[in-house]
Amino acid sequence: MRQGLFFPPFDGVADPHRLVDLARAAEASGWDGLFLWDHLLYGGVTKILDPYIALAAIASGTTTIQLGAMVTPLIRRRPQVIARQAVTLDLLSRGRLILGFGLGDDGDVGELSKFGEMTDAKERGRALSEGLDVLSGLLSGQSVHHLGEHYRADDVTFQPTPARDGGIPIWLAARWPNPVPIRRAAHFGGVFVIQMKDPNDVAELRQRLTVEGADLEHFDVVVSGAIGDDPSPWAMAGVDWFLSWIGPFHMDYDEVHEMIVEGPRAITL
Repeated sequence: MRQGLFFPPFDGVADPHRLVDLARAAEASGWDGLFLWDHLLYGGVTKILDPYIALAAIASGTTTIQLGAMVTPLIRRRPQVIARQAVTLDLLSRGRLILGFGLGDDGDVGELSKFGEMTDAKERGRALSEGLDVLSGLLSGQSVHHLGEHYRADDVTFQPTPARDGGIPIWLAARWPNPVPIRRAAHFGGVFVIQMKDPNDVAELRQRLTVEGADLEHFDVVVSGAIGDDPSPWAMAGVDWFLSWIGPFHMDYDEVHEMIVEGPRAITL
């Protein structure tokens, strides 16, 4: 099982130079991945950076660690723009990018509604599925012709294609045990399960994914826990990635750096 860091580029770490320093420390300390939250607004937070630009800096300053924005509400980022950004990041990182997407949430600060984005959950779900189809087609380097409810791609082909063999992995966020996001994720490269508390539930998750058509030999089951939590039960349950979260409040650079350099907890099976 791989272990990654999962934290927001907020307040005390809302500085691209500091994020690069943290990523280098993570790489040197044995972490397998570093994933930044993607928010425009967040209650109780003042400073927020764009994760994609920050990841470009991180990609230039590291060599082995996997990286990505986790998770991006695709409804507020056009799939054609994400496709160009993603390939650029993947080439820059020499094939280390992982993409994470979800429905997004208006939260208590109006992160969607204040900018006129759709807030109905079912509509957001349809838009996400449609946007993923467009994005996947554009990332493939093949011609895309799509005229849908929310997106249009009128006979276009994007080049270059990603550096990573097999393309850029796409993980879909899913709140456990909701069936619809699990069904959606099964057709992509992984599922990032939110609010799963019991490792014993992983067996049911894997069974559901198989029923929905996922090839678990080429698929990532991803969970998260607070930094310092023991990942061993999740490894024994068959999880592929355990993401240790930091924050989101009171993000102090020195404190975050100290937690990162301690490295991931050892797994005992």
